[in-house]
Amino acid sequence: MAKLKKTKATCPNCKGNGYVRVPYALAREEIVVQCGVCESQGEVNADEVDNIIIDSDGVHRLQ
Repeated sequence: MAKLKKTKATCPNCKGNGYVRVPYALAREEIVVQCGVCESQGEVNADEVDNIIIDSDGVHRLQ
């Protein structure tokens, strides 16, 4: 059986950085936290990118 190569895509939440900045209005100070979408890797599987939705309520994954 042949191995399938998984293609990677840049994380839409952190833009490949691995970290996201918390808005000042929520934390009342400058805070940078690890990205929860890509687990701070900066990349996600290309087939999972279509399942990630970013809106005003935050980041959501389709089930």
